[in-house]
Amino acid sequence: MAALVVAGHDNVSIESATLSTIAAAAACGGEVHVLVAGSGADAAARAASRIAGVARVLHAEAPCLADGLAENVAAQVLAAAGGYSHILFPANAAGKSVAPRVAAKLDVSQISDIVRVEGADTFERPIYAGNALALVQSGDPVKVITVRATGFDPVAETGGDAPIESIPVVSGHGKSRFAGREISSSGRPDLTAAKIVVSGGRGLGSADRFREVIGPLADKLGAAIGASRAAVDAGYAPHDVQVGQTGKVVAPQLYIATGISGAIQHLAGMKDSKVIVAINKDGEAPIFGVADYGLEADLFEAVPELLARL
Repeated sequence: MAALVVAGHDNVSIESATLSTIAAAAACGGEVHVLVAGSGADAAARAASRIAGVARVLHAEAPCLADGLAENVAAQVLAAAGGYSHILFPANAAGKSVAPRVAAKLDVSQISDIVRVEGADTFERPIYAGNALALVQSGDPVKVITVRATGFDPVAETGGDAPIESIPVVSGHGKSRFAGREISSSGRPDLTAAKIVVSGGRGLGSADRFREVIGPLADKLGAAIGASRAAVDAGYAPHDVQVGQTGKVVAPQLYIATGISGAIQHLAGMKDSKVIVAINKDGEAPIFGVADYGLEADLFEAVPELLARL
């Protein structure tokens, strides 16, 4: 029995969520193999071979895999799927696009967003916006799984020396084409990998105030910036920093929530943080129910005072 992890990468390095996915694959039992599908991805394949616990790296190299189009990557995964009992993807945008296609072609049920491996066929996953955990047992011959990265400690990026095997490449399907990519650049840490996250909510009142209050605090702490859905919908912050059930799931060492009431959708994306600090003038706000430290105060007074003391 062996597990295949479909790596997330930029053709140079392996994404951090893949390290957690490898940890989940190892818990399923048997060897862990990693598929690196891309174009000009030799460096990514070498990086995958150095990851602790990886027994083999499968390298698929073709122009049609350069931009990670879901149809082409799914076809490549299916071509390599023979002999694997588990196929695992990070539960990010790319993984959630490819995994359902693979599961449908294999005629099996996908097991989504697992946070714990109970056994080779039994997994734990959150339901009801994270308010309950379901124990799911699968009788399918192949388990197609997406892994919530915050549920597993990542394996070490070094320490392994797995052989790299070039595998035959499937041709592009031509059903979709890559039109372009707009990437926002920031000197701050990536939201999903940051050790400290400072998030703002609707209580900030405007986009200008969001920048004036959240930006300096994040800069001082070397933190990533997050936002509640209410703040994003109001135009205070871009969608790519939204934390919550319909945004990104984070689990930093420190999460500071300012002006966030704590709607269930937001809590689903951040309540696994190691330490949660809430600043809100409403003492009855639900965020205080999950916070390790709560400050009932006007954030426009509390945050500048906090900055002055740091």
